[in-house]
Amino acid sequence: MFRSMVAAIALMATGGSALAQTDAPGAGLTVIHAGHLLAVPGNAPTSNQSILIRDGRIEAIEAGFVTPEGATIVDLSDQFVLPGLIDSHVHLQGELSPQGRLLEVTENSADLALNGVHNARTTLMAGFTTVQDVGGELEASTGLRDAIRDGDVIGPRMRVSGPAVTPTGGHGDVNGFSTAVMDALTSRSACDGPADCRRVVRELVRAGVDVIKITGTGGVLSNTAAGVEQQFFDDELESIVGAAHMMGRQVTAHSHGVTGINSFLEAGGDSIEHGTYLDRDSIRLFRSHNAYLVPTLLAGATVAEIASTADWMTPAVREKSLSVGPIMLEMARRAHEGGVMIAFGTDSGVSRHGINAREFELLVEAGLSEMEAIETATVNASAHLQMDADIGTIEPGKYADIIAVDSNPLENIAALMDVGFVMQGGTVYKSE
Repeated sequence: MFRSMVAAIALMATGGSALAQTDAPGAGLTVIHAGHLLAVPGNAPTSNQSILIRDGRIEAIEAGFVTPEGATIVDLSDQFVLPGLIDSHVHLQGELSPQGRLLEVTENSADLALNGVHNARTTLMAGFTTVQDVGGELEASTGLRDAIRDGDVIGPRMRVSGPAVTPTGGHGDVNGFSTAVMDALTSRSACDGPADCRRVVRELVRAGVDVIKITGTGGVLSNTAAGVEQQFFDDELESIVGAAHMMGRQVTAHSHGVTGINSFLEAGGDSIEHGTYLDRDSIRLFRSHNAYLVPTLLAGATVAEIASTADWMTPAVREKSLSVGPIMLEMARRAHEGGVMIAFGTDSGVSRHGINAREFELLVEAGLSEMEAIETATVNASAHLQMDADIGTIEPGKYADIIAVDSNPLENIAALMDVGFVMQGGTVYKSE
């Protein structure tokens, strides 16, 4: 009764305008006027479209520029509009630098989470509205993901793996320090033998990770002269994949060397990060297992550029950077020509955060068309992350994750390096 009286008094005081506003057809509606719209990458763009958004999701797309009474209008009539971009491989908690080895033993979980807050915002402002963070400190990873989900921190929607499952001494373990330091900092996800590796997978799932990442081979930036070939035994790989799938998690593998790539795919793994030395058998396995390749060409280009002058790199890291980085473009070319499904991923954190879109230029250099490159970061990446019901295209029912640029990226892919408008979940975070 009291609430009814208050409402009546408010209505009389406004001359009935509150009722009129509530009844306006566009109340609570945001409408984007898109001059050029690539709603579903792979299909041709259209012109002069209205995107109707309510409660963070796309309600409808209508031809022409509609202006429902009471709606909020966002004028992008001179812009090229497309879905928010997806980066399937980032490391938001840090960035490659000469101080990296010191930071590895001085930063704590809180430091890493705060680094992530800064880098998450930078990534969102670059037009990447969803990311998968594969290989970070556990509590910092899940905490950042949840804070963004709850609206406490500005950043891209996240899926996280926490620390990579790694063999003792492998790429995901601590390397290159004194024995005392390494004993203290051994990864909580290091394991040896099938049973031990199943235990680690189950502990990560218990801790709330979305995906399991493993280091299937040696890595470029691990300070050990252990090469870049297979580091898990086949029975360990089978136990990891089996345990993860049993608990509803995909498994992705950092893998450079062909032995690690092929053994992981044969074990039923879902995707490969990097894939540098893949061969014809690898391409056959990718296709027969419907597995994705996340080529991270930007990481290869970055380490090759840095290694030529960086005296702070250790000899083992510099040698691998100079040998692995320059051949990744040709790998992507062969995979694309072989019909491998490619999902966009940069390994940002190796490269600087916020320049993720440079990966598009490298994909085009590797032989993908501009449209195919955009597909890797939208329809392909959303399917790879099992989120295609919610993101990856601008269609009714999906999240209103929408970006805009000044010129047509189908004619010049570099346009995506300068995103002027970013909306995520119906909220505008950038409008220039």
